[in-house]
Amino acid sequence: MAPPPPPPPLAASTPLLHGEFGSHPARGPRFALTLTPQALHVQRLRPKPEARPRGGLVPLAEVSGCCTLRSRSPSDSAAYFCIYTYPRGRRGGRRRVTRTFRADGADTYEENRAEAQRWATVLTCLLRGLPLPGDGEITSHLLPRPPRLLLLVNPFGGRGLAWQWCKNHVLPMISEAGLSFNLIQTERQNHARELVQGLSLREWDGIVTASGDGLLYEVLNGLLDRPDWEEAVKTPVGILPCGSGNALAGAVNRHGGFEQALGVDLLLHCSLLLCRGGCCPLDLLSVTLASGSRCFSFLSVAWGFVSDVDIHSERFRALGSARFTLSTVLSLATLHTYRGRLSYLPATVEPASPTPAHGLPRAKSELTLAPVPAPPVAHSPLHRSVSDLPLPLSQPALTSPDSPEPLPVLALNGGVPELAGDWAGAGDAPLSPDPLLPSPPGSPKSAVLSPINEGAPEMTASSGLLSPIPDSDPVAASTGGPPDDLLPPLGAPLPPGWVTLEEDFVLVLAISPSHLGADLVAAPHARFDDGLVHLFWVRGGISRAALLRIFLAMEQGSHFSLGCPQLGYSAARAFRLEPLTPRGVLTVDGERVEYGPLQAQVHPRLGTLLTGPPGRPGREP
Repeated sequence: MAPPPPPPPLAASTPLLHGEFGSHPARGPRFALTLTPQALHVQRLRPKPEARPRGGLVPLAEVSGCCTLRSRSPSDSAAYFCIYTYPRGRRGGRRRVTRTFRADGADTYEENRAEAQRWATVLTCLLRGLPLPGDGEITSHLLPRPPRLLLLVNPFGGRGLAWQWCKNHVLPMISEAGLSFNLIQTERQNHARELVQGLSLREWDGIVTASGDGLLYEVLNGLLDRPDWEEAVKTPVGILPCGSGNALAGAVNRHGGFEQALGVDLLLHCSLLLCRGGCCPLDLLSVTLASGSRCFSFLSVAWGFVSDVDIHSERFRALGSARFTLSTVLSLATLHTYRGRLSYLPATVEPASPTPAHGLPRAKSELTLAPVPAPPVAHSPLHRSVSDLPLPLSQPALTSPDSPEPLPVLALNGGVPELAGDWAGAGDAPLSPDPLLPSPPGSPKSAVLSPINEGAPEMTASSGLLSPIPDSDPVAASTGGPPDDLLPPLGAPLPPGWVTLEEDFVLVLAISPSHLGADLVAAPHARFDDGLVHLFWVRGGISRAALLRIFLAMEQGSHFSLGCPQLGYSAARAFRLEPLTPRGVLTVDGERVEYGPLQAQVHPRLGTLLTGPPGRPGREP
């Protein structure tokens, strides 16, 4: 018997649920709530309807998660429905707002609880992109277990603020979303690469880096170093911008429909998208260096002005993202040209239309809607791992809900210390979480996972954090990955159909996604899976003022409209770059590599990127 066809997609304005709720504390106003696929509509009913409702529309793009609550007072028969939102404040930045509604339409707590959980179930399905049944039956069995994520944090990123940002913003938000996670702080260059080489990937639904672009570079090349690289590279990877260079996060932010952002706002946008779930294929660039070694790039290959700015900015790392501005000014003052030969295989077909994002791989088992908040404990900065899974590690580990070990205090969101502020009113009994169902037997929370083994056996855990290795050190080569069928051996003649330019260049840039930086849209038409590498070059003879205008216009992606005769562009499937000057700097994803000839080929849809749902162009959530 054939399975029933899936229900047709719902219109954005289709009402899914409608009901009347009270507020917490109970003496507050009453509201009419209407839930649609795109937003929660809140209308005050009593004591007096608002002529101009404030906060009456809650877009789901601003919601990280929800939960159901109950009063600790035995006489209170109401149940409570709580959502976590991150709307824009009056000054433009996002702030956390908790909205708690009282389900009290029935006489018994069981009936009110069923109503609150029905709303929480439907909202969670909408947030995670799960289909709703066509017959309208809403049960907690619609919810699979949350995705299990491995978070890798570089504590040295973002002027040393990466761990603080992660603790204050990322961990609370993914806890609100009910995601399972294990967090490890990296200690040195290539630590993440070694970790993923020894990882049991079947136990994880995604690997997320909280740092700049460099940590994700290590993860992807580590996956491609594995003997099972063909399966390993399909593991969804994501990025949360806690470093100085956040180009891929800028592209994810744009893909999600958010307006351009920097700093904490960009981190909140990417965290919201991560909580929503959803992936898209990711093109990777195989780069063969002069020595014959090979590495894989998800971002860019640069020579000339861009790589000079990137590497010389390392001297000003303490300035955070401002280091790039200072390095740009200094590089403009001493502008160089480089003689070289750029050859490329032009794209022969137009890129395919964008493919819809597909969901994050999910297991068939089911778990509760919202985890019980963890008890507060003191946290030592020397601990390198935080987890809500009983994962055996060779280093000190801290765990969160349903594990035998405690989680560190979450200072801002989702933990017990905030219950009094979020869920208690003056003179009212405090509220406590009321999960949908107990964890089923054999659920991931009760399963023992395999230990993480690092690729290099001589690496041992230490009690403290080590100093990072400078980024100028040589980048390790990848040993796996697909063959480069479009490229002859480096140094051999190129086949017919290639285009060659031999000139004096100010810069040559090969970029895969749309962004060169969090606020630099180098290829506004690029997609993560368009199968192309976007080549830019600036010829010698350009003035400093004209070059500066190009980068200023790049903030809006309008640099091509300047009509600069020295600016060139081509979409390609492969390229070869041969520097003819004896000195210079080459970078791959912002990491310095050996200087000399190199060549690269796009491998379409080789990886998978956690992006969240695509946004609607021109619509800011």
